[in-house]
Amino acid sequence: MSVLTPAEAAFSPQEAARVDAQVDWVVIPLFVVLLGSVFAFQFALLVGDWDYWIDWRDRRYWPLVTPLVLVILPGVFGYAFWKLLRIPLGATLSIIGLTLTGWVSRYLNFHEFAGFPMNMVLPSTFIGVGLLIDCTLLLTRSWFFTGIFAGFLSGLLLYPMNWPLLAPFMVPVEMHGTLMTVADVMGFEYIRTAMPEYVRIIEQSTLRTFGDAVTPLTAVFAGFLTILSLWFWAWVGSLGVKAVWLRKVV
Repeated sequence: MSVLTPAEAAFSPQEAARVDAQVDWVVIPLFVVLLGSVFAFQFALLVGDWDYWIDWRDRRYWPLVTPLVLVILPGVFGYAFWKLLRIPLGATLSIIGLTLTGWVSRYLNFHEFAGFPMNMVLPSTFIGVGLLIDCTLLLTRSWFFTGIFAGFLSGLLLYPMNWPLLAPFMVPVEMHGTLMTVADVMGFEYIRTAMPEYVRIIEQSTLRTFGDAVTPLTAVFAGFLTILSLWFWAWVGSLGVKAVWLRKVV
């Protein structure tokens, strides 16, 4: 039996596999945190108050705006993961990063620093959207069909996914002779610079045009728009991973 020298042992397959595993344990969590931080900044910039406060999550604009913004980074990184690694995990990992950084931000910034109760600023749940995109990509192996099926279902099912979370705050109560929800009462008790008055106007039916069918129609419309959004951002992801050869350096 031959004896390996120290130089040979350092580069043996067993040693290389152990070093790769150690690097993965460091790099992957850091990548998820970095991805979640970027996603949280982008989500806060484009969705903002609609997902910060429980009384802003109405039945018309929140289910419409949120899925359009939510599929931006899952489309970009989902395409990159699939093209470069053939791993359908980009959407789920990016949304998990958003969820983790969202909880940390809401607890430290809104609850501990600003004093708002956690049940008023708790993040919505979006992991199901990432699973929809990745599972559809795994089954179809096509971003065209992923956009059609997963994009439409992401917009259609976003509100039902969060309904168990929102239902306790949509219970009707009477306050000073006015009928409102528990979320509205919390909003009036905790005054902020941005108050969702237009949301309450919608709930009073002055802007309603389809009777009680606001949420289903919004969900269907959001589904069609999310198809286009997911296709577009997957195309942006394809530009980012495209190999470009320089014909001339100078």
